[in-house]
Amino acid sequence: MGGQAPVVQRIRIRYAKRGPLRFTSHRDFARAFERALRRAAVPIAYSQGFTPHPKISYASAAPTGVSSEAEYLEIGLQAEVDPAQLVLALDAALSPGLDVLEAVVADEGSLADRIDASRWRLELPEVDPAVAAAAVKSFLDAGEVLVERMTKQGRRSFDARAAVTHLAVTEQSHLPSGAFAAPCAIIDLVVRQVTPAVRPDDVLSGLRVVAGLEPPVPPRVTRLAQGTLTAQGEIVDPLDTDRAAIGGH
Repeated sequence: MGGQAPVVQRIRIRYAKRGPLRFTSHRDFARAFERALRRAAVPIAYSQGFTPHPKISYASAAPTGVSSEAEYLEIGLQAEVDPAQLVLALDAALSPGLDVLEAVVADEGSLADRIDASRWRLELPEVDPAVAAAAVKSFLDAGEVLVERMTKQGRRSFDARAAVTHLAVTEQSHLPSGAFAAPCAIIDLVVRQVTPAVRPDDVLSGLRVVAGLEPPVPPRVTRLAQGTLTAQGEIVDPLDTDRAAIGGH
């Protein structure tokens, strides 16, 4: 029985989920991405065995219903491609709103090992920023903030406070799209990856627990970045090392 062609190039891709496409589940995105690979005639490598799978690995996908500017995956190819051409071909093959932003040739090491935190923007329409700021202070002052969420193991209670390294109401640089003069609190959130994962909706639950903050309309949540958290609280883009390796060649 002939084996699969070996992987000769690994490419790391950053993509976004925007607008209505934020409701795409991870499983649906994976199917759409595999279709896009076929449509763009990308020479994807496959695993060995009776049911070969395309060599695609995903890094901590955002929850369904959440927008993201910083989703990452890695693909293994059986022939080398130009990353810039790959971006154009895949982006054209995916629906608008699932947008391929960048592709780089992978350097050594694991993509997952370079991601231990995420930065999020939480837009709370019709919430006064001063009210949100008071709730944020209560959250940060608490030793722990227990919240509940349904998991595969059933309803689970866990601390939403310890994983949060930064939480602040930001200055309003603009009114959110579609808003007139209604207030809108915008919260900047940085969360470390822990188990169980602390997600933005858990932090919002925590704000309700400690301060009774209940946004009258559903918040809009966007992942702005993910990567390695520095001692200064900045998030290092996980593709920086790959770009540096290309620059050094």
